[in-house]
Amino acid sequence: MTDTPANRPTGVTRLLGLLYQSHPWHGLSIGPRAPAVVTVYVELVPNDTVKYEIDKRSGILKLDRPQRYSSLSPEPYGFIPRTLCGETVAAFAASEAGRGGLQGDNDPLDVCVLTERAINHGGVVVRARPIGGLRMFDGAEVDDKIIAVLESDPTYETWTELEHCPPVLIDRIQHYFLTYKDMPGTPGARVELAGVYGAQTAREVIARSQADYHAKFGDLQAALDAALGADDDGA
Repeated sequence: MTDTPANRPTGVTRLLGLLYQSHPWHGLSIGPRAPAVVTVYVELVPNDTVKYEIDKRSGILKLDRPQRYSSLSPEPYGFIPRTLCGETVAAFAASEAGRGGLQGDNDPLDVCVLTERAINHGGVVVRARPIGGLRMFDGAEVDDKIIAVLESDPTYETWTELEHCPPVLIDRIQHYFLTYKDMPGTPGARVELAGVYGAQTAREVIARSQADYHAKFGDLQAALDAALGADDDGA
């Protein structure tokens, strides 16, 4: 290949990918089949007695806080890269719930991954197929929880809708997300469950979160290529 400013950034981008670990939120791809199948970065697994979450600035998985009480995540839990719960996600939730004054929480879209196989630690990337979700509100902030099944899981691969899950499993997930922010002795619940939805709506929420991400961060790959191209031109 001829070495020109037009193609040099692609080569440099590949080199950066070989030398450095991608930021889990911004550097990982959501996947070519999104929103039907998505990449998930797992932050938390059921046996974690401390809460881990991604550090948005560095991309390093950090300890957020010890789990002071008995509420533990019932399934692997994390987020979908290059998504954002922003204006269009909030508008959709407001329309579906018939409620105004809502806003996104400005975090990547949360996802709970159902699987028969144990995922023993966070900081791993999996592919999952969304089958539904929980419409959650934390005060006036929209905080949807997508529910997905691990792709090619031999037990759950036939589940295509939330209604295929045993009700006790969904009850367990709902209970966790309704209570994990509440501390004993504090008045009132912080989190509200405003509805449960199926696979089609889950895909719509994901697509909207992609649009919100692009609106805030733009096309990062194009920005990187442009920056590298500018550096090459000035060299």
